[in-house]
Amino acid sequence: MLVEKISNIAIGSAIEVHRQLGPGLLESAYQRCLCYELSENGIYFESEKPMPIIYKAIELNHGYRMNYYWKTN
Repeated sequence: MLVEKISNIAIGSAIEVHRQLGPGLLESAYQRCLCYELSENGIYFESEKPMPIIYKAIELNHGYRMNYYWKTN
């Protein structure tokens, strides 16, 4: 199943990043390394995709960002 395959790659990539860097760094360091690992493993995504808030049919750009948006080939 595609979801299981992507999940296994994502978890394995996160574990690899943690093994290489160890604990205690800023989230941005782990994020950059995880993006590299995912790309190297053939996972296509958009990092920090903007996500507006919809309030009473009005779109408010409040600065929320999704961490990863998975796309299939």
